[in-house]
Amino acid sequence: MKHVSLIVLSALLAATVATAAPPTHPLPSFVGLAIADKNRPEDDRALDDQRHPAAVLGFTGIKPGDVVVDLMPGRGYYTRLFSRMVGPKGQVYALQPTEMDKKAPKGLISVRSFAGTEAYPNVTVLVEPDTALKLPEPVDVIWTSQNYHDLHDPFMGKPDMATLDKQLFDALKPGGTLIVLDHAAAAGTGISNTDDLHRIDPAAVKSELTAAGFQFEGESDVLRNPADDHTKGIYDPSIKGHTDRFIYKFRKP
Repeated sequence: MKHVSLIVLSALLAATVATAAPPTHPLPSFVGLAIADKNRPEDDRALDDQRHPAAVLGFTGIKPGDVVVDLMPGRGYYTRLFSRMVGPKGQVYALQPTEMDKKAPKGLISVRSFAGTEAYPNVTVLVEPDTALKLPEPVDVIWTSQNYHDLHDPFMGKPDMATLDKQLFDALKPGGTLIVLDHAAAAGTGISNTDDLHRIDPAAVKSELTAAGFQFEGESDVLRNPADDHTKGIYDPSIKGHTDRFIYKFRKP
């Protein structure tokens, strides 16, 4: 009887192991260290609750030694994080279109204040017209956060997106990735709300980039917000900082 009981117990344990949820894998240590960087300003840390940097950075796949482009870097929230993630053997290019610099010059003032300093020696600022974006070397990752929609707007000169996206494609190494984080517009609206609501239909982003030769790799829903009905501008007090945001990853074959 005891022998039978042991057999039954062993079977139950085996079934439990077989049906248990797979273990969750911790984020790479360099992601945590980047977020904990003592040089990050308090203004950046105050945004962490709404930007979920651990999950977002984990999704990027950026690793030590990578060459990364922060396209339209704003005040450098992600630029600092990328600098720490890629480490001393990596490089971060904060690439600002000339047109964006004219519209929002305070962004680069902030980035220039730390680029190339002892804390962030691997950060280089580049300012180029959106019709002729060029990088000094082939890169592993191009990242753009909450600004891809701006490329469609009058103040940017409404560049030919097919040409611009091809420039991004050509800048990447084979196997390199382009990651777009932006405010979602309602499905089916395309690019019609990029200027007034500062939103873009995720399907329009996917269509433009796959037409340029990119392969869609996947998405993260860490910043999605089903309570956002997509009818308000991103600066509306009722939704600011909590818009429905998508993150798409594309790969250059």
